[in-house]
Amino acid sequence: MPARRVIEIGPADQNSHKWRVPFTEDAFHSFIVHGGVAVRNVFGEGSLFSPLLFGKFFDPADAFPLWEFESDALLSGLRNASKSTVDWSATNADYLLKAELPVGARKCDVDVCNLKEMVVEISGRWRGRETDPKDWKNGPWWEYGFARRLELPEDANWTKMEAYITDDIFIEIRIPKNSSDIDLQQMQAV
Repeated sequence: MPARRVIEIGPADQNSHKWRVPFTEDAFHSFIVHGGVAVRNVFGEGSLFSPLLFGKFFDPADAFPLWEFESDALLSGLRNASKSTVDWSATNADYLLKAELPVGARKCDVDVCNLKEMVVEISGRWRGRETDPKDWKNGPWWEYGFARRLELPEDANWTKMEAYITDDIFIEIRIPKNSSDIDLQQMQAV
């Protein structure tokens, strides 16, 4: 039976100037070339934390409206090449994100927090990289950790969001829809 543990979802540190330095395409290419295998696994093509996950360069610290897109359409090229282990979907009741943590991100401290209520942030710090835990996101944060920020849809109930890690390999985040929106959808279906 797989080992599944709950990730406590906390609020973001409102006093921090997180993500002060944008992860630019030039910085990304230089970092990938010099970063080693773990860096290529975490930030490489197909990873949830890759700036190239969505087909063009996109700073993972910038919020992305994930659920506005069909995962099959957005990731079809990566899936055909067996390079992506990220999937998301929406049902009448909730939104679901599932992703395999890249080898370099496994057994790291992965955090999930709600930011400004309608943004979820998934981040982690490399083990063995010494830095002040409150300051690691203020400079070139990609040298100390990894992140992905996602915009939540308007009908998402971020207060009841749940996150899990299974076998230190897979992350799953479930965000229920507001019950009034679910009731309205069910009434319209009848």
